[in-house]
Amino acid sequence: MFKPVKSFTGLVLLALAVVVPQSLRAQTQPPPATAKASVTTIVTVLGPSFTAPPALGKSDVIVHTGNRREDVTNWSLAQGDSATLQLAILIDDGATDFDMHLDELRHFIQAQPKSANIGVFYASNGMTVTVARFSADHDSVAKKVRIAIGPTGTSTSIYLSLIDVLKKLQLLSGRREVLLIADGHDRLRGDLPESPDLDSAMESAQKIGIVVHTLYTRVGRTRRGFNLTLAQSNLTRIAGETGGQAFFQGLETPVSFTPFLNQLDMALHNQYYLTFTTPRSTRLKGELRAFKVATEQHNISITAPSRVLVPGPAR
Repeated sequence: MFKPVKSFTGLVLLALAVVVPQSLRAQTQPPPATAKASVTTIVTVLGPSFTAPPALGKSDVIVHTGNRREDVTNWSLAQGDSATLQLAILIDDGATDFDMHLDELRHFIQAQPKSANIGVFYASNGMTVTVARFSADHDSVAKKVRIAIGPTGTSTSIYLSLIDVLKKLQLLSGRREVLLIADGHDRLRGDLPESPDLDSAMESAQKIGIVVHTLYTRVGRTRRGFNLTLAQSNLTRIAGETGGQAFFQGLETPVSFTPFLNQLDMALHNQYYLTFTTPRSTRLKGELRAFKVATEQHNISITAPSRVLVPGPAR
């Protein structure tokens, strides 16, 4: 028959007899696994000087988020059923030397494959004007490319117009990319070294997963020195942060757009879908996480966004 414990010491010993084994069992059990999410992004693989690269397999790719190496689960070339491209061409309507490059841009549009849907937009006086909606009818789109208005049509903030175009791309499927033809000046903010509109455009593009390519052209009044260098730095920065290419020829409008458009065409034809797993964010809306992709193969360059959106807790 069970006899009640009558002393305080007995009560303590009885409590320890129950608690200690449970504590030891808890220590020997492995900690719960951190939930993981699957993240997909677009990367560009090129050989030296924008040449076609050699074949690159999943095992050749090394992915890090911060200092953590991640598992690559898919590596597939954006061809065939995965070739769909939504390409927005955004032009500053104040471009002063754009007229001489009309035929070059039209030829680039007409040369794109059927899998590419192209839209053309102009940034003018704080507004974004759509002149050609996204379409695979490239001849029709090319015909709608027009001369720029010139200095009177200069965009007050090319980056606010870019954000507007990013929203138009957000709900479309396939690869989503922008070719921004501008000088990079943030006239609305007075060319601050840290433009909040530029930062907002970069963050929006990274969250949506949109690649931004930039092509420098002179816009409005000629600017020199620090402002011009900062403007080109803006274009280089937004391209680099989103996994795009930045094209310019010194501090002037290129004599010809064709060499740069050919390089862009090579980049568009050598893109991969990269999928990897990473621990989920603890934030409900997810977070942008530092991201790097590399290879040990020689004579290959990989361009990718500097940050990718990692989902929050599973619901």
